[in-house]
Amino acid sequence: MIAVMPRTVAPPFHPDLAGKRVPNVSFGPVIVAIMRRLKPRPLDPGPDVTVREIVVPGPSGAPDVGIRVFQPVGLAAPAPVLFWIHGGGLIGGSPEQDDRASITFARELGITVAAVRYRLAPVHPAPAAIDDVHAGLRGLLAHAAELDIDLAQLVIGGASAGGGLAAALVQRLHDDGDVPVAFQLLVYPMLDDRTPDRTDMDTTNTRIWTPKSNLFGWTSYIGDRRGSADVPAYWAAARREDLTGLPPAWIGVGTLDLFHDEDVEYARRLEEAGVPVQLDVIDGVFHGFDAVYPTTGVAQEFLRTQVTVLRTALVR
Repeated sequence: MIAVMPRTVAPPFHPDLAGKRVPNVSFGPVIVAIMRRLKPRPLDPGPDVTVREIVVPGPSGAPDVGIRVFQPVGLAAPAPVLFWIHGGGLIGGSPEQDDRASITFARELGITVAAVRYRLAPVHPAPAAIDDVHAGLRGLLAHAAELDIDLAQLVIGGASAGGGLAAALVQRLHDDGDVPVAFQLLVYPMLDDRTPDRTDMDTTNTRIWTPKSNLFGWTSYIGDRRGSADVPAYWAAARREDLTGLPPAWIGVGTLDLFHDEDVEYARRLEEAGVPVQLDVIDGVFHGFDAVYPTTGVAQEFLRTQVTVLRTALVR
């Protein structure tokens, strides 16, 4: 039973992160412009994993959608696929920033990982991102035969803003009714546009994604509707009232993450709706800790947990 209390007082840092210097800055137009120029360098997947870019049709009237596809060498039969959505607060990011995890999933699980690109706010506000990932998934599944994808074992996953988009995409696919999803993997997902309005949280030890960043990200994406009662379906996953019938889920988040409370609440609501859900709350870690310090023990364990969760969820 989900019984983690809302966080109002900031706990101390995890021992693996104590003393690590992480600037507590907020994202705005200047930092976003710099971030978009400093694109992450793709990682070499090694000899046992291949990576290629495919392009599929985008939403009606919009550009095509690119997908970065990772596959283990020698894949000779249909295998599960993880459709992965990167983070970046809806205002930045690219699939390359998650190459480490994508390569690990493909190598250790013997699956295809398809990391999608999507348009970013504020240049492209809602519903551009959710429409792009929806079109991207449908385009990917149209290539299922040539990519040896097992359509019965589709996982939707993502981190941060990508986790929020993953949750919203799962909702949309559920309503469409024609693409079954086996599992959803939500890594500290950005779910609720109302969180910037909270004033009761101690964010002293919040890092990477601050309340000001969150306000900027959500406002860039939703605009004047942010925080109001007038937010359309799939624009913010936490807004959906009925979670009945959604696929099983895993949610992982740290106690220092700004999204801690909204993620715990979403897990509670999934459980209440009869959806099998595993919630892992990691003490003393902040948002994106695993991306900033991937070699720390706590970050490596976090990734191993995701691998284990997927291995259990996917029946080969």
